[in-house]
Amino acid sequence: MQNYLQIIADGYVGYFHYLTQELLVPSWHNYFYALLLVSVLVWALELAMPWRKHQPALRQDFWLDGFYMFFNFFLVSLIGFNALSNVGVQFFYDLMGFLGIKNVVVISVAGLNTGLRWLLMLVVADFLQWNIHRMLHRVPWLWRFHQLHHSTAQMGFSAHLRYHFIETLVYKTLQFVPLSLLGFGLMDFFSLHIFTIAIGHLNHANLNLNYGIFRYIFNNPKMHLWHHAKELPNEKKYKNGANFGLTLSIWDYVFGTAYTAEPPADLELGFEHSKSYPTNFWGQLVQPFGAKKDKN
Repeated sequence: MQNYLQIIADGYVGYFHYLTQELLVPSWHNYFYALLLVSVLVWALELAMPWRKHQPALRQDFWLDGFYMFFNFFLVSLIGFNALSNVGVQFFYDLMGFLGIKNVVVISVAGLNTGLRWLLMLVVADFLQWNIHRMLHRVPWLWRFHQLHHSTAQMGFSAHLRYHFIETLVYKTLQFVPLSLLGFGLMDFFSLHIFTIAIGHLNHANLNLNYGIFRYIFNNPKMHLWHHAKELPNEKKYKNGANFGLTLSIWDYVFGTAYTAEPPADLELGFEHSKSYPTNFWGQLVQPFGAKKDKN
């Protein structure tokens, strides 16, 4: 227990130094400013060539979604989960040691060249996320947390990071073990994470794009708009939704969850009861713990 307490203490001390470095020393490897840069660039694209021209530049909930961006990545993910995830990692290795398993790496990727290692990491991580995302829609108690992300009525880049912090816990927990078995570590993910953030911002942006032939590889704004649609034309086939891809669209085509009709610019977004969903931060944060909402 003392070891775990020390890990927590070291995590917060380390975070203080990290945050100081992030704010005071801008660089290409600085996550805080990289997130800002990606966000500003995608927002500039929205302003330069908006798809839904009636939608204001500062769309509905723009500032709230912007707050979620920093709440989830800095106030929660890097402050709260930083120390706790380190404890989880140590507990996992301690458990493996207790069971007599000294090496948890089943297939080591350490010997691969950088490009191939990065590509493999993208494919594996995205496939795991695709499955977790489907689960968020299919498991009722998880859907209650995921509803927050689908409560946006107007799509824009910052809606990408509008989600309940419990989702972070679910994603990180279910991703950690498979990626550890391949020998990937937490430090492997910086460049991949920035890349996926950029794709995610674009997917939610007010942009009339589908990437042409590359739409069969990458998720895109047109495809993802259907994911946020309040209703899909074929409700029986897409009972739990469609287009679950986060970065890659491949999985939706392979497993039959792709819906690629041309979406109308005024497509209604949300879910049943979404108009009565809380509109303030604290209301949205506690809503999943309260009365149940039906899924559409």
